[in-house]
Amino acid sequence: MSYQQQIGAARQRIATQPHWSGIDAESVARMRVQNRFRTGLDIARYTAAIMRRDMAAYDANPAAYTQSLGCWHGFIGQQTMISIKKHFGTTDRRYLYLSGWMVAALRSQFGPLPDQSMHEKTSVPALIEELYTFLRQADARELGLLFRDLDAARAAGNAIEAQRIGQAIDQHQTHVVPIIADIDAGFGNAEATYLLARKMIEAGACALQIENQVSDEKQCGHQDGKVTVPHDDFLAKVRACRYAFLELGVEDGIIVTRTDSLGAGLTKQIAYSAAPGDLGDQYNAFLDCEEIDPAAVGSGDVVIARDGRLLRPRRLPSNLFQFREGTGADRCVLDCITSLQHGADLLWIETEKPHIEQIAAMVDRIRAVVPNAKLVYNNSPSFNWTLNFRQQVYDAWAEAGRDVAGYDRARLMAADYDRTALAVEADERIRTFQKDAAARAGIFHHLITLPTYHTAALSTDTLARAYFGEAGMLGYVEGVQRREIREGIACVKHQNMSGSDIGDDHKEYFAGEAALKAGGAGNTMNQFAA
Repeated sequence: MSYQQQIGAARQRIATQPHWSGIDAESVARMRVQNRFRTGLDIARYTAAIMRRDMAAYDANPAAYTQSLGCWHGFIGQQTMISIKKHFGTTDRRYLYLSGWMVAALRSQFGPLPDQSMHEKTSVPALIEELYTFLRQADARELGLLFRDLDAARAAGNAIEAQRIGQAIDQHQTHVVPIIADIDAGFGNAEATYLLARKMIEAGACALQIENQVSDEKQCGHQDGKVTVPHDDFLAKVRACRYAFLELGVEDGIIVTRTDSLGAGLTKQIAYSAAPGDLGDQYNAFLDCEEIDPAAVGSGDVVIARDGRLLRPRRLPSNLFQFREGTGADRCVLDCITSLQHGADLLWIETEKPHIEQIAAMVDRIRAVVPNAKLVYNNSPSFNWTLNFRQQVYDAWAEAGRDVAGYDRARLMAADYDRTALAVEADERIRTFQKDAAARAGIFHHLITLPTYHTAALSTDTLARAYFGEAGMLGYVEGVQRREIREGIACVKHQNMSGSDIGDDHKEYFAGEAALKAGGAGNTMNQFAA
Protein backbone atom coordinates (compact mmCIF):
# COMPACT_ATOMS: atom_id res chain seq x y z
CA MET A 1 0.00 0.00 0.00
CA SER A 2 0.99 3.61 -0.53
CA TYR A 3 1.69 5.84 2.46
CA GLN A 4 -1.75 7.44 2.23
CA GLN A 5 -3.40 4.03 1.94
CA GLN A 6 -1.54 2.92 5.08
CA ILE A 7 -2.92 5.95 6.91
CA GLY A 8 -6.43 5.15 5.71
CA ALA A 9 -6.18 1.51 6.76
CA ALA A 10 -4.88 2.46 10.20
CA ARG A 11 -7.63 5.06 10.63
CA GLN A 12 -10.31 2.48 9.83
CA ARG A 13 -8.86 -0.01 12.33
CA ILE A 14 -8.56 2.58 15.09
CA ALA A 15 -12.17 3.66 14.52
CA THR A 16 -13.38 0.17 15.46
CA GLN A 17 -11.92 0.54 18.96
CA PRO A 18 -13.43 3.40 21.00
CA HIS A 19 -10.70 3.25 23.62
CA TRP A 20 -7.91 3.78 21.07
CA SER A 21 -8.59 7.49 20.73
CA GLY A 22 -5.02 8.32 21.72
CA ILE A 23 -3.59 6.39 18.76
CA ASP A 24 -2.78 8.50 15.70
CA ALA A 25 -3.36 6.82 12.33
CA GLU A 26 -0.47 8.57 10.58
CA SER A 27 1.95 7.58 13.35
CA VAL A 28 0.87 3.95 12.90
CA ALA A 29 1.37 4.26 9.14
CA ARG A 30 4.86 5.68 9.64
CA MET A 31 5.88 2.81 11.88
CA ARG A 32 4.48 0.29 9.40
CA VAL A 33 6.31 1.87 6.47
CA GLN A 34 9.51 1.88 8.52
CA ASN A 35 9.11 -1.83 9.26
CA ARG A 36 8.39 -3.30 5.84
CA PHE A 37 9.74 -6.76 6.66
CA ARG A 38 8.09 -8.51 9.60
CA THR A 39 10.23 -11.70 9.64
CA GLY A 40 13.46 -13.10 8.30
CA LEU A 41 11.46 -15.34 5.97
CA ASP A 42 9.85 -12.25 4.43
CA ILE A 43 13.37 -11.00 3.74
CA ALA A 44 14.54 -14.35 2.34
CA ARG A 45 11.61 -14.54 -0.11
CA TYR A 46 12.02 -10.91 -1.18
CA THR A 47 15.78 -11.13 -1.74
CA ALA A 48 15.62 -14.55 -3.43
CA ALA A 49 13.35 -13.02 -6.05
CA ILE A 50 15.90 -10.22 -6.54
CA MET A 51 18.70 -12.71 -7.12
CA ARG A 52 16.61 -14.73 -9.58
CA ARG A 53 15.84 -11.59 -11.59
CA ASP A 54 19.51 -10.60 -11.53
CA MET A 55 20.58 -14.07 -12.69
CA ALA A 56 18.16 -13.86 -15.63
CA ALA A 57 19.43 -10.38 -16.47
CA TYR A 58 23.02 -11.65 -16.46
CA ASP A 59 22.10 -14.53 -18.77
CA ALA A 60 20.76 -11.95 -21.22
CA ASN A 61 23.71 -9.58 -20.82
CA PRO A 62 26.96 -10.47 -18.96
CA ALA A 63 27.56 -6.77 -18.34
CA ALA A 64 24.79 -7.03 -15.72
CA TYR A 65 26.98 -8.83 -13.19
CA THR A 66 26.50 -8.32 -9.45
CA GLN A 67 28.87 -7.44 -6.59
CA SER A 68 29.17 -7.65 -2.83
CA LEU A 69 31.52 -6.94 0.05
CA GLY A 70 32.01 -9.22 3.03
CA CYS A 71 30.77 -7.75 6.34
CA TRP A 72 31.48 -8.98 9.86
CA HIS A 73 29.08 -6.70 11.76
CA GLY A 74 25.62 -5.30 11.17
CA PHE A 75 26.93 -1.73 11.34
CA ILE A 76 29.49 -2.44 8.61
CA GLY A 77 26.81 -3.92 6.36
CA GLN A 78 24.52 -0.99 7.06
CA GLN A 79 27.16 1.61 6.26
CA THR A 80 28.05 -0.26 3.07
CA MET A 81 24.49 -0.01 1.77
CA ILE A 82 24.05 3.59 2.94
CA SER A 83 27.22 4.52 1.05
CA ILE A 84 26.07 2.68 -2.08
CA LYS A 85 22.73 4.52 -2.06
CA LYS A 86 24.50 7.84 -1.47
CA HIS A 87 27.00 7.44 -4.31
CA PHE A 88 24.96 5.51 -6.88
CA GLY A 89 21.35 6.26 -6.00
CA THR A 90 20.33 2.59 -5.96
CA THR A 91 21.27 -0.72 -4.42
CA ASP A 92 20.48 -2.64 -7.62
CA ARG A 93 22.85 -5.59 -8.23
CA ARG A 94 24.69 -4.92 -4.94
CA TYR A 95 24.57 -7.59 -2.22
CA LEU A 96 26.32 -8.41 1.03
CA TYR A 97 28.49 -11.43 1.69
CA LEU A 98 28.72 -13.20 5.03
CA SER A 99 32.16 -14.75 5.34
CA GLY A 100 32.76 -17.76 7.56
CA TRP A 101 36.39 -16.62 7.76
CA MET A 102 35.36 -13.35 9.38
CA VAL A 103 32.85 -15.03 11.68
CA ALA A 104 35.66 -17.29 12.91
CA ALA A 105 38.18 -14.48 13.23
CA LEU A 106 35.92 -11.82 14.74
CA ARG A 107 32.65 -13.22 16.09
CA SER A 108 33.51 -16.40 17.96
CA GLN A 109 33.26 -16.61 21.74
CA PHE A 110 36.52 -18.54 21.66
CA GLY A 111 38.28 -15.46 20.35
CA PRO A 112 40.05 -15.17 17.00
CA LEU A 113 40.09 -18.53 15.21
CA PRO A 114 41.38 -19.77 11.86
CA ASP A 115 38.86 -20.55 9.13
CA GLN A 116 38.44 -24.21 10.07
CA SER A 117 34.77 -24.42 11.18
CA MET A 118 35.71 -24.30 14.85
CA HIS A 119 33.48 -21.32 15.67
CA GLU A 120 29.97 -21.72 17.05
CA LYS A 121 27.70 -22.44 14.12
CA THR A 122 24.90 -20.47 15.78
CA SER A 123 27.03 -17.35 15.29
CA VAL A 124 26.35 -17.54 11.54
CA PRO A 125 22.54 -17.14 11.63
CA ALA A 126 23.01 -14.64 14.47
CA LEU A 127 25.14 -12.46 12.18
CA ILE A 128 22.57 -12.73 9.36
CA GLU A 129 19.87 -11.53 11.75
CA GLU A 130 22.15 -8.75 12.98
CA LEU A 131 22.91 -7.57 9.45
CA TYR A 132 19.25 -7.36 8.56
CA THR A 133 18.44 -5.60 11.85
CA PHE A 134 20.90 -2.87 10.92
CA LEU A 135 19.69 -2.68 7.30
CA ARG A 136 16.09 -2.33 8.45
CA GLN A 137 17.18 0.39 10.89
CA ALA A 138 18.79 2.20 7.95
CA ASP A 139 15.38 2.14 6.24
CA ALA A 140 13.68 3.47 9.37
CA ARG A 141 16.24 6.26 9.72
CA GLU A 142 16.01 7.36 6.07
CA LEU A 143 12.22 7.28 6.09
CA GLY A 144 12.18 9.10 9.43
CA LEU A 145 14.12 11.95 7.84
CA LEU A 146 11.56 12.04 5.02
CA PHE A 147 8.72 12.19 7.54
CA ARG A 148 10.37 15.17 9.24
CA ASP A 149 10.75 16.89 5.88
CA LEU A 150 7.08 16.17 5.16
CA ASP A 151 6.03 17.73 8.46
CA ALA A 152 8.17 20.80 7.72
CA ALA A 153 6.65 21.19 4.24
CA ARG A 154 3.14 20.95 5.66
CA ALA A 155 3.94 23.47 8.40
CA ALA A 156 5.25 25.86 5.75
CA GLY A 157 2.10 25.38 3.67
CA ASN A 158 4.12 24.05 0.74
CA ALA A 159 1.72 21.54 -0.80
CA ILE A 160 3.91 20.88 -3.84
CA GLU A 161 6.91 19.95 -1.69
CA ALA A 162 4.72 17.82 0.54
CA GLN A 163 3.46 15.95 -2.52
CA ARG A 164 7.05 15.40 -3.74
CA ILE A 165 8.10 14.01 -0.38
CA GLY A 166 5.04 11.76 -0.28
CA GLN A 167 6.10 10.30 -3.63
CA ALA A 168 9.63 9.81 -2.30
CA ILE A 169 8.21 7.86 0.64
CA ASP A 170 6.19 5.62 -1.67
CA GLN A 171 9.19 5.08 -3.96
CA HIS A 172 11.71 4.50 -1.16
CA GLN A 173 14.19 1.73 -2.00
CA THR A 174 15.02 -0.47 0.93
CA HIS A 175 18.57 -1.07 2.15
CA VAL A 176 17.62 -4.76 2.51
CA VAL A 177 19.55 -6.66 -0.17
CA PRO A 178 20.45 -10.32 -0.72
CA ILE A 179 23.06 -11.87 1.56
CA ILE A 180 25.11 -14.76 0.25
CA ALA A 181 25.85 -16.63 3.47
CA ASP A 182 28.73 -19.03 4.05
CA ILE A 183 27.62 -22.31 5.64
CA ASP A 184 31.18 -23.70 5.33
CA ALA A 185 31.06 -27.47 4.80
CA GLY A 186 27.79 -27.77 6.72
CA PHE A 187 29.25 -28.11 10.24
CA GLY A 188 28.65 -31.87 10.32
CA ASN A 189 26.60 -34.43 8.45
CA ALA A 190 23.63 -33.72 6.17
CA GLU A 191 21.22 -33.45 9.12
CA ALA A 192 23.47 -30.89 10.81
CA THR A 193 23.63 -29.00 7.51
CA TYR A 194 19.84 -28.98 7.26
CA LEU A 195 19.40 -27.71 10.83
CA LEU A 196 21.87 -24.87 10.32
CA ALA A 197 20.44 -24.03 6.88
CA ARG A 198 17.00 -23.65 8.45
CA LYS A 199 18.30 -21.21 11.04
CA MET A 200 20.14 -19.20 8.39
CA ILE A 201 17.07 -19.00 6.15
CA GLU A 202 14.81 -18.07 9.07
CA ALA A 203 17.25 -15.25 9.82
CA GLY A 204 16.84 -13.96 6.24
CA ALA A 205 19.44 -15.70 4.07
CA CYS A 206 18.24 -16.30 0.51
CA ALA A 207 21.53 -17.77 -0.72
CA LEU A 208 23.63 -20.43 0.99
CA GLN A 209 27.18 -21.16 -0.09
CA ILE A 210 28.44 -24.65 0.77
CA GLU A 211 31.80 -26.24 -0.02
CA ASN A 212 32.90 -29.80 -0.78
CA GLN A 213 35.47 -30.14 1.99
CA VAL A 214 35.29 -32.55 4.91
CA SER A 215 33.55 -30.78 7.80
CA ASP A 216 36.00 -31.83 10.50
CA GLU A 217 39.04 -31.17 8.28
CA LYS A 218 37.80 -27.91 6.76
CA GLN A 219 40.45 -25.37 5.82
CA CYS A 220 40.36 -21.83 4.45
CA GLY A 221 40.16 -22.04 0.67
CA HIS A 222 43.54 -20.33 0.37
CA GLN A 223 45.41 -22.52 2.81
CA ASP A 224 47.05 -25.88 2.32
CA GLY A 225 45.79 -29.24 3.59
CA LYS A 226 42.29 -29.16 2.08
CA VAL A 227 40.40 -32.48 1.98
CA THR A 228 37.38 -33.06 -0.25
CA VAL A 229 34.51 -35.54 0.05
CA PRO A 230 32.97 -37.84 -2.59
CA HIS A 231 30.16 -36.32 -4.61
CA ASP A 232 27.36 -38.34 -3.02
CA ASP A 233 28.32 -37.03 0.43
CA PHE A 234 28.35 -33.45 -0.80
CA LEU A 235 25.12 -33.75 -2.77
CA ALA A 236 23.31 -35.00 0.32
CA LYS A 237 24.17 -31.67 1.96
CA VAL A 238 23.08 -29.74 -1.13
CA ARG A 239 19.73 -31.51 -0.96
CA ALA A 240 19.52 -30.76 2.77
CA CYS A 241 19.79 -27.05 1.96
CA ARG A 242 17.11 -27.34 -0.72
CA TYR A 243 14.78 -29.18 1.65
CA ALA A 244 15.25 -26.39 4.19
CA PHE A 245 14.35 -23.73 1.61
CA LEU A 246 11.27 -25.64 0.46
CA GLU A 247 10.10 -26.46 3.98
CA LEU A 248 10.19 -22.78 4.90
CA GLY A 249 8.44 -21.66 1.73
CA VAL A 250 11.41 -19.92 0.15
CA GLU A 251 10.77 -21.50 -3.24
CA ASP A 252 13.43 -19.45 -5.05
CA GLY A 253 16.23 -20.01 -2.53
CA ILE A 254 19.72 -20.01 -4.05
CA ILE A 255 22.37 -22.68 -3.45
CA VAL A 256 25.98 -21.84 -4.31
CA THR A 257 28.18 -24.92 -4.45
CA ARG A 258 31.86 -24.30 -3.96
CA THR A 259 34.56 -26.67 -5.12
CA ASP A 260 37.98 -26.56 -3.48
CA SER A 261 39.29 -29.34 -5.69
CA LEU A 262 41.76 -27.13 -7.55
CA GLY A 263 43.86 -26.79 -4.42
CA ALA A 264 42.78 -29.93 -2.57
CA GLY A 265 45.01 -32.94 -3.16
CA LEU A 266 43.47 -35.21 -0.54
CA THR A 267 40.28 -37.11 0.19
CA LYS A 268 39.24 -38.72 3.43
CA GLN A 269 37.47 -41.65 1.89
CA ILE A 270 37.16 -43.67 -1.27
CA ALA A 271 33.81 -43.13 -2.95
CA TYR A 272 31.24 -45.90 -3.09
CA SER A 273 30.91 -47.24 -6.63
CA ALA A 274 28.18 -49.62 -7.80
CA ALA A 275 29.16 -49.79 -11.48
CA PRO A 276 32.06 -48.77 -13.71
CA GLY A 277 31.75 -45.16 -14.82
CA ASP A 278 29.32 -44.06 -12.11
CA LEU A 279 29.98 -40.96 -10.06
CA GLY A 280 31.88 -42.81 -7.36
CA ASP A 281 34.05 -44.51 -9.93
CA GLN A 282 34.80 -41.17 -11.61
CA TYR A 283 35.86 -39.70 -8.26
CA ASN A 284 38.08 -42.69 -7.50
CA ALA A 285 39.66 -42.51 -10.95
CA PHE A 286 41.55 -39.40 -9.84
CA LEU A 287 43.24 -41.21 -6.94
CA ASP A 288 46.98 -41.70 -7.03
CA CYS A 289 47.23 -45.50 -7.27
CA GLU A 290 49.79 -48.19 -7.94
CA GLU A 291 49.01 -51.50 -9.55
CA ILE A 292 49.75 -54.48 -7.32
CA ASP A 293 49.69 -58.25 -7.51
CA PRO A 294 46.83 -59.82 -5.52
CA ALA A 295 49.40 -61.81 -3.60
CA ALA A 296 51.05 -58.57 -2.49
CA VAL A 297 48.02 -57.17 -0.68
CA GLY A 298 49.11 -56.45 2.86
CA SER A 299 47.32 -56.21 6.17
CA GLY A 300 45.08 -53.15 6.26
CA ASP A 301 45.57 -52.36 2.58
CA VAL A 302 42.73 -50.72 0.71
CA VAL A 303 42.51 -51.79 -2.91
CA ILE A 304 40.35 -50.93 -5.93
CA ALA A 305 39.55 -53.19 -8.86
CA ARG A 306 39.48 -51.39 -12.20
CA ASP A 307 39.63 -52.77 -15.75
CA GLY A 308 40.82 -56.15 -14.55
CA ARG A 309 43.62 -54.64 -12.50
CA LEU A 310 44.08 -54.36 -8.75
CA LEU A 311 45.06 -50.85 -7.63
CA ARG A 312 46.24 -49.65 -4.26
CA PRO A 313 45.47 -45.94 -3.60
CA ARG A 314 48.31 -44.01 -2.05
CA ARG A 315 47.42 -43.57 1.62
CA LEU A 316 49.22 -41.12 3.89
CA PRO A 317 50.06 -41.63 7.58
CA SER A 318 47.08 -39.34 8.31
CA ASN A 319 44.88 -42.08 6.78
CA LEU A 320 43.98 -39.69 3.96
CA PHE A 321 44.14 -40.70 0.31
CA GLN A 322 46.02 -38.68 -2.27
CA PHE A 323 44.86 -37.55 -5.71
CA ARG A 324 47.15 -37.56 -8.71
CA GLU A 325 48.94 -34.29 -9.31
CA GLY A 326 47.55 -32.18 -12.10
CA THR A 327 43.96 -33.42 -11.76
CA GLY A 328 42.60 -30.40 -9.90
CA ALA A 329 41.00 -28.66 -12.88
CA ASP A 330 39.39 -31.89 -14.12
CA ARG A 331 37.98 -32.54 -10.66
CA CYS A 332 36.63 -28.96 -10.47
CA VAL A 333 34.82 -29.39 -13.77
CA LEU A 334 33.27 -32.69 -12.66
CA ASP A 335 32.30 -31.16 -9.30
CA CYS A 336 30.60 -28.21 -10.98
CA ILE A 337 28.68 -30.19 -13.59
CA THR A 338 27.56 -32.68 -10.97
CA SER A 339 26.40 -29.93 -8.60
CA LEU A 340 24.37 -28.16 -11.29
CA GLN A 341 22.78 -31.44 -12.30
CA HIS A 342 21.74 -32.10 -8.71
CA GLY A 343 20.18 -28.86 -7.53
CA ALA A 344 22.84 -26.14 -7.35
CA ASP A 345 22.04 -22.72 -8.82
CA LEU A 346 25.46 -21.08 -8.85
CA LEU A 347 29.05 -22.31 -8.75
CA TRP A 348 32.12 -21.15 -6.85
CA ILE A 349 35.55 -22.32 -7.97
CA GLU A 350 38.21 -21.43 -5.44
CA THR A 351 41.43 -20.57 -7.28
CA GLU A 352 44.94 -19.74 -6.16
CA LYS A 353 45.20 -16.58 -8.28
CA PRO A 354 42.88 -14.15 -10.11
CA HIS A 355 43.51 -15.27 -13.71
CA ILE A 356 40.61 -14.90 -16.13
CA GLU A 357 41.76 -17.48 -18.66
CA GLN A 358 42.37 -20.08 -15.95
CA ILE A 359 38.79 -19.66 -14.74
CA ALA A 360 37.38 -19.45 -18.27
CA ALA A 361 39.10 -22.68 -19.33
CA MET A 362 37.12 -24.57 -16.69
CA VAL A 363 33.88 -22.64 -17.29
CA ASP A 364 34.02 -23.38 -21.03
CA ARG A 365 34.09 -27.10 -20.26
CA ILE A 366 31.25 -26.78 -17.75
CA ARG A 367 29.11 -24.77 -20.16
CA ALA A 368 29.58 -27.40 -22.84
CA VAL A 369 27.34 -29.55 -20.62
CA VAL A 370 25.31 -26.89 -18.75
CA PRO A 371 25.13 -23.83 -21.03
CA ASN A 372 23.84 -21.31 -18.48
CA ALA A 373 26.36 -22.19 -15.76
CA LYS A 374 27.28 -19.12 -13.71
CA LEU A 375 29.90 -18.45 -11.07
CA VAL A 376 30.25 -16.60 -7.82
CA TYR A 377 33.92 -15.63 -7.64
CA ASN A 378 36.02 -14.69 -4.65
CA ASN A 379 38.09 -11.59 -5.44
CA SER A 380 40.11 -12.57 -2.43
CA PRO A 381 42.39 -10.39 -0.29
CA SER A 382 44.46 -13.59 0.00
CA PHE A 383 45.70 -12.83 -3.53
CA ASN A 384 48.49 -10.31 -3.98
CA TRP A 385 46.62 -8.53 -6.74
CA THR A 386 49.42 -6.11 -7.57
CA LEU A 387 52.08 -8.79 -7.94
CA ASN A 388 49.80 -11.24 -9.76
CA PHE A 389 48.72 -8.78 -12.41
CA ARG A 390 52.15 -7.27 -12.91
CA GLN A 391 53.48 -10.77 -13.48
CA GLN A 392 50.62 -11.52 -15.90
CA VAL A 393 51.50 -8.39 -17.89
CA TYR A 394 55.20 -9.26 -17.75
CA ASP A 395 54.49 -12.74 -19.11
CA ALA A 396 52.21 -11.38 -21.84
CA TRP A 397 54.82 -8.86 -22.90
CA ALA A 398 57.58 -11.48 -22.93
CA GLU A 399 55.43 -13.83 -25.01
CA ALA A 400 54.69 -11.01 -27.46
CA GLY A 401 58.41 -10.25 -27.81
CA ARG A 402 58.30 -6.91 -26.00
CA ASP A 403 61.33 -5.73 -24.07
CA VAL A 404 61.08 -6.67 -20.38
CA ALA A 405 64.77 -6.26 -19.59
CA GLY A 406 64.02 -3.35 -17.26
CA TYR A 407 61.85 -5.49 -14.98
CA ASP A 408 62.67 -8.15 -12.41
CA ARG A 409 59.68 -10.51 -12.42
CA ALA A 410 60.31 -11.69 -8.87
CA ARG A 411 60.23 -8.18 -7.37
CA LEU A 412 57.52 -6.50 -9.41
CA MET A 413 55.70 -5.60 -6.18
CA ALA A 414 58.44 -3.03 -5.44
CA ALA A 415 57.24 0.58 -5.23
CA ASP A 416 59.82 1.77 -7.75
CA TYR A 417 57.79 0.03 -10.46
CA ASP A 418 54.57 1.88 -9.54
CA ARG A 419 54.77 4.49 -12.33
CA THR A 420 56.08 2.21 -15.05
CA ALA A 421 54.14 1.31 -18.18
CA LEU A 422 53.90 -2.28 -16.97
CA ALA A 423 52.35 -1.24 -13.66
CA VAL A 424 49.89 1.08 -15.39
CA GLU A 425 48.71 -1.74 -17.66
CA ALA A 426 48.46 -4.12 -14.71
CA ASP A 427 46.32 -1.64 -12.76
CA GLU A 428 44.02 -1.24 -15.75
CA ARG A 429 43.59 -5.02 -15.88
CA ILE A 430 42.74 -5.00 -12.17
CA ARG A 431 40.24 -2.18 -12.70
CA THR A 432 38.42 -4.07 -15.48
CA PHE A 433 38.87 -7.55 -13.99
CA GLN A 434 35.27 -7.95 -12.85
CA LYS A 435 33.77 -6.69 -16.10
CA ASP A 436 36.16 -8.79 -18.19
CA ALA A 437 35.70 -11.92 -16.09
CA ALA A 438 31.92 -11.53 -16.19
CA ALA A 439 32.05 -11.45 -19.98
CA ARG A 440 34.67 -14.14 -20.56
CA ALA A 441 34.51 -16.51 -17.59
CA GLY A 442 30.81 -16.67 -16.69
CA ILE A 443 31.14 -14.83 -13.39
CA PHE A 444 27.70 -13.57 -12.36
CA HIS A 445 28.70 -12.38 -8.91
CA HIS A 446 31.96 -10.83 -7.76
CA LEU A 447 32.62 -10.58 -4.05
CA ILE A 448 35.49 -9.67 -1.78
CA THR A 449 35.38 -11.98 1.21
CA LEU A 450 37.26 -10.00 3.86
CA PRO A 451 37.52 -6.35 2.76
CA THR A 452 36.08 -4.74 5.89
CA TYR A 453 38.44 -6.76 8.09
CA HIS A 454 41.30 -5.03 6.28
CA THR A 455 39.70 -1.58 6.10
CA ALA A 456 39.03 -1.63 9.84
CA ALA A 457 42.68 -2.48 10.51
CA LEU A 458 43.98 0.13 8.07
CA SER A 459 41.78 3.01 9.26
CA THR A 460 42.52 2.20 12.91
CA ASP A 461 46.26 2.20 12.20
CA THR A 462 45.98 5.56 10.45
CA LEU A 463 44.09 7.12 13.38
CA ALA A 464 46.32 5.59 16.06
CA ARG A 465 49.49 6.85 14.36
CA ALA A 466 48.16 10.39 14.16
CA TYR A 467 46.26 10.67 17.47
CA PHE A 468 48.93 9.16 19.68
CA GLY A 469 51.63 11.08 17.82
CA GLU A 470 52.36 14.78 17.41
CA ALA A 471 49.00 15.53 15.73
CA GLY A 472 47.05 14.71 18.89
CA MET A 473 43.38 15.65 18.61
CA LEU A 474 44.01 17.10 15.15
CA GLY A 475 44.73 13.54 14.06
CA TYR A 476 41.07 12.70 14.69
CA VAL A 477 39.57 16.00 13.54
CA GLU A 478 41.53 16.25 10.30
CA GLY A 479 41.63 12.55 9.49
CA VAL A 480 38.09 11.60 10.50
CA GLN A 481 35.55 14.24 11.51
CA ARG A 482 36.40 16.93 8.97
CA ARG A 483 36.34 14.34 6.21
CA GLU A 484 32.98 13.02 7.44
CA ILE A 485 31.51 16.52 7.25
CA ARG A 486 32.99 17.37 3.86
CA GLU A 487 32.19 13.99 2.28
CA GLY A 488 28.68 13.78 3.67
CA ILE A 489 29.18 10.69 5.81
CA ALA A 490 25.93 10.12 7.68
CA CYS A 491 27.72 8.81 10.75
CA VAL A 492 29.08 12.25 11.60
CA LYS A 493 25.66 12.62 13.27
CA HIS A 494 26.22 9.47 15.26
CA GLN A 495 23.26 10.06 17.60
CA ASN A 496 20.94 10.12 14.60
CA MET A 497 22.57 7.04 13.13
CA SER A 498 22.14 5.10 16.34
CA GLY A 499 18.41 5.80 16.38
CA SER A 500 18.03 8.83 18.65
CA ASP A 501 15.62 10.63 16.30
CA ILE A 502 13.59 7.47 15.74
CA GLY A 503 13.27 7.16 19.51
CA ASP A 504 12.17 10.78 19.78
CA ASP A 505 9.47 10.17 17.17
CA HIS A 506 8.20 7.18 19.13
CA LYS A 507 8.19 9.14 22.38
CA GLU A 508 6.00 11.76 20.73
CA TYR A 509 3.67 9.08 19.32
CA PHE A 510 3.35 7.44 22.73
CA ALA A 511 3.35 10.40 25.13
CA GLY A 512 2.41 13.42 23.00
CA GLU A 513 3.43 16.79 24.44
CA ALA A 514 4.68 15.08 27.61
CA ALA A 515 7.47 13.36 25.70
CA LEU A 516 10.99 14.11 26.90
CA LYS A 517 12.93 14.20 23.65
CA ALA A 518 16.68 14.22 23.12
CA GLY A 519 16.79 16.18 19.86
CA GLY A 520 16.15 19.67 21.21
CA ALA A 521 18.24 22.82 20.95
CA GLY A 522 20.73 21.53 23.52
CA ASN A 523 21.71 18.53 21.41
CA THR A 524 25.28 19.06 20.19
CA MET A 525 24.43 17.12 17.03
CA ASN A 526 22.90 20.40 15.82
CA GLN A 527 26.46 21.66 15.32
CA PHE A 528 26.62 19.50 12.22
CA ALA A 529 23.51 20.96 10.61
CA ALA A 530 25.55 23.39 8.51
